[in-house]
Amino acid sequence: MAKKKRIIIALGGNAIQLKGEKGTHEESLANVRATMKAIAPIALAKTYEVIITHGNGPQVGNLLIQNAAGKSSVPEMPLFLCDAMSQGEIGYWMEQSLGDFFDAKGSKKHIVTVLTQVVVKKNDSAFKNPSKPVGSFYSKEEAEKIQTENGFSFKEDAGRGFRRVVPSPNPVDVVETDVVRDLVASGHIVVAGGGGGIPVVWKGKRLEGVDAVIDKDKTTALLGDLLKADLFVILTAVEEVRLNFGKPDEEKLGTIAVKEAKKYLKEGHFAEGSMKPKIEAAIQFLAGGNKRKVLITTAEALTKALEGNAGTWIIN
Repeated sequence: MAKKKRIIIALGGNAIQLKGEKGTHEESLANVRATMKAIAPIALAKTYEVIITHGNGPQVGNLLIQNAAGKSSVPEMPLFLCDAMSQGEIGYWMEQSLGDFFDAKGSKKHIVTVLTQVVVKKNDSAFKNPSKPVGSFYSKEEAEKIQTENGFSFKEDAGRGFRRVVPSPNPVDVVETDVVRDLVASGHIVVAGGGGGIPVVWKGKRLEGVDAVIDKDKTTALLGDLLKADLFVILTAVEEVRLNFGKPDEEKLGTIAVKEAKKYLKEGHFAEGSMKPKIEAAIQFLAGGNKRKVLITTAEALTKALEGNAGTWIIN
């Protein structure tokens, strides 16, 4: 029997909350269901072992807003706990959605969400320089008003508006790696590393949560490396990576070598908070083995891309 290909799939924020939406349960479930419909054929295939990760920017941002609005009535929860909450809610939507597709096909596969802690270094320079966008988009005037009232930091995000920024330290280890490995090897579909994971640091011999949001693509690259995945799929809002994005000389990229990706990254083709961290994560993952591959595309084009007819492939 041929060895199964282990594939780790990272979902962007557009898979859960579309631009202009409020992020209600009904909206989010419908969006996740649409994405899971695209993933279902891969998850059901006997040739793949599947791990799914996801972003949580809008969801954790909404929890922070709820925190602020209700602080006179209930205790505010720390950011790392909001990370944990968002893992639970998004994992629930995925289990519901993918489970329905499995039931429709008579599959006995299970989808399991693993609450995932990700270790960061307590002296990471990111804690002195918040840079990770979370929550909703605001106009410059709205952002300045909130910053004055609450002391939050805001930055412009890839021409789409202003968003609150929080520390984004680099992940160095995933606490539940062995659990995820065992579940995947047993034939289960695993949702893990949600929102980049719950950031934790070592305090002596115990782990302790710390306020931050880890980039989910970097955590996915790390988890994929620890699990010895063969393929890292990044699902985003564009069908393929493009140079000079949005300009008259825009150029679509098909299959490129990792050295080309490094070159384009150095030349500044990819925006912070958008494609740049995805390319950085791809390079990180590919460094772990010559046979590994990375695919960047949309959920809708996933099947076509896996057949080699869409998306951007980055190879060694």
